[in-house]
Amino acid sequence: MTWITTFIGWLQGDNSPVILASLVALAALTMAWGGLVTRDPIGGRLKELAKMRDGLRTNVGAARRNQAREDFRQSSLNLMRNSVAKFNLMRGRQIEKISARLSRAGWRSRDAMTGYLFAKGFFPLLVMAGGILFLVVRSQVKISPTLSLIAVSVAALCGLFGVDKVITMIGDARIKRLTRALPDALDLLVICAEAGLGLDAAIARVGVEMGQSAPDLSDELLLTSAEMNFLPDRQLALKNLVMRTDMMKLRALVNSLIQSERFGTPLANALRVLSAEFREERSMRAEEKAARLPAIMTIPLILFVLPSIFMIVIGPAVIHIMDNFKGVHH
Repeated sequence: MTWITTFIGWLQGDNSPVILASLVALAALTMAWGGLVTRDPIGGRLKELAKMRDGLRTNVGAARRNQAREDFRQSSLNLMRNSVAKFNLMRGRQIEKISARLSRAGWRSRDAMTGYLFAKGFFPLLVMAGGILFLVVRSQVKISPTLSLIAVSVAALCGLFGVDKVITMIGDARIKRLTRALPDALDLLVICAEAGLGLDAAIARVGVEMGQSAPDLSDELLLTSAEMNFLPDRQLALKNLVMRTDMMKLRALVNSLIQSERFGTPLANALRVLSAEFREERSMRAEEKAARLPAIMTIPLILFVLPSIFMIVIGPAVIHIMDNFKGVHH
């Protein structure tokens, strides 16, 4: 308390005017500093308005680009629809088979059928025009007749079978993805069945859960769940799943589900047996690929690895022998 008493005595002395003047000067400096340093709010508002304007321009530009892309898509679809309708391409006898192939590839809309028929009908004409252009260029540039014949033959084959081959390749890749994801989906179905969910609710839940890991299988399961809700027969929805995918494993799964529903057997037991079989089959396929790996690696080993080893091992000896022969000749 001694320093407090000393400070109060110091204030009561002749130092009061000095302290008061110091406080006034400090207040004046604070006010001056605040007036100099404080930013103009109008500048900040102008910057915010500029940012909002740039954001609006960006959004408007993106909306215009999206609208232009959508307009181009709609004009292309209208062109394809008019062309298919004009040439009556939709009335062929193979429409059901084509629809099944497109569903196997994951395309189920009517626009997909229209695009396929348009490509199937007009792509050969485009290839033919390219062949004619190639022949015109060949007359001006020296190209061997053999190369010209090969190029024209390849173009003709691509024009005739290219579209079907692309659809088949996309469908095969999709079936492989479905096959890899099916055991995991069965495990989830087993968990849902043991938790007390019905078949349609279990399929819908598994479809939602597998949306990130297996979007193809999720799409098929959600479509099957929707069909089971509005079709009069739930077995018809399961059969439609088999028709869309054309997979042996899904056919076995659907048969088990139909039998368990028809005869009242526990759903979880049938799904658990199928899941074990599918996982065992997947592990067997992995073991087969691992067993084929040495035979597959033989050719690259002979072509690329062994020559390098021979050069490293025999190279110094060959160089040493060559140097010895040079010394003998000298």
